Amino acid sequence: MEPITIGVLALAGMLVLIGLRVPIGFSLIFVSFVGIWGIAGSRAAMSMLSTIPYTSSASWTLSSIPMFLLMGYLAYHSGLTRGLFEAARVWWGWLPGGLAIASLAGASGFAAVSGSSVACSAAVGRIAIPEMHRQGYDMRIATGSVAAGGTIGALIPPSIILILFGIQSNTSINALFAGGLMIGLASLFFYILAVFAIWLRAPDRLPRAEPYSMGDRWAKTLEIWPVLLLITVVMGGLFGGIFTATEAGAVGAFMALIIGLVRRSLSWSGFRESLVDTLLSSGALFIIAIGANLFTRLVAMSGVSHEIGALVEGLGLGTPGLLLLIALIYLALGMFLEPIGALLLTLPLFLPLVVTHGVDKVWFGILVAKLLEIGMITPPVGLNVFVIHSVARDYVRLEQVFAGILPFLAADLALVGAMMLTRGFF
Repeated sequence: MEPITIGVLALAGMLVLIGLRVPIGFSLIFVSFVGIWGIAGSRAAMSMLSTIPYTSSASWTLSSIPMFLLMGYLAYHSGLTRGLFEAARVWWGWLPGGLAIASLAGASGFAAVSGSSVACSAAVGRIAIPEMHRQGYDMRIATGSVAAGGTIGALIPPSIILILFGIQSNTSINALFAGGLMIGLASLFFYILAVFAIWLRAPDRLPRAEPYSMGDRWAKTLEIWPVLLLITVVMGGLFGGIFTATEAGAVGAFMALIIGLVRRSLSWSGFRESLVDTLLSSGALFIIAIGANLFTRLVAMSGVSHEIGALVEGLGLGTPGLLLLIALIYLALGMFLEPIGALLLTLPLFLPLVVTHGVDKVWFGILVAKLLEIGMITPPVGLNVFVIHSVARDYVRLEQVFAGILPFLAADLALVGAMMLTRGFF
């Protein structure tokens, strides 16, 4: 059988396994192993299976992932992030739709210490949604704002998606983080515009809250000084060139531990849960990364990426058309796959195409992260929507959460369009 035929069958087999809900990491490993065996024989397949797991996991840059995850879990279990929504509420609550804006701002702050969209949505949702219900908010918009705000975790450093993209594409993590921070803040701005647009059409759906005095605002801000200190040290050291992304994760985890101990807010059970959660999350990510590296070898050996490139060139799409096609594919995949799996499954196929067309890898990585973020709130799977519904099932039905997402989904698509139009500035 020709290598290209094996490669195409491997892709088809991958889709079948994913459709059968086989975990994507194991699907990648199994299909890649069988495909390499078919192309190069059993010895080559066994050799790669014995060496790639070690070379993938032993990456110095990849070790930043468990460190950033540990930082986020320690911050969560020690209560460092608990006051973010309250601090945002006293500053933003008096605006039209102020509590929705506060939930978006709180989610952005939480993202800066967790890097997890799901954790961000769940943590902010538990606090913000009951308060918005008490204030008489339309619960569709209330839940939609929290679900959308949680996705900013895919962009604002430390973003796990951007770390994995940087490793797989050999791109500067610091450059990706800088761009991700910019687009993350742009996402927050576009979401706030969406809230204002909703308020202009129906003010009664998003009532104003009572304004707080300046003393109350600063008092609430001082309550979250530990998390502000943590963000400042990690981001300042990272972008100031004091330490690398991997070192930033370690410094952040150590600081979160020390702050939790000094404040006596981190119990032994909380510390143990943080370690267990980090191990489980890191293990799942490492398995996917190993499978992705095996899949990259299979794609290269089979010539599938070359054939896809020739097919795309034959369509005569040009660079804008290619990027639009890739964006549509990611939006479609986001409806069914979780973001990291979608990233590592498609990157070996798409990256050679965009590099050939002269697209900047940093810009492309940020675009992909944004598109995968949108997938977190698109039906029918939209993981963040299900997370928010589990938190707010007493207030709203699942279809109402999806309805509340639509204005924020429109804001996301507008931002993607703006990124496409301004690509030449990168």
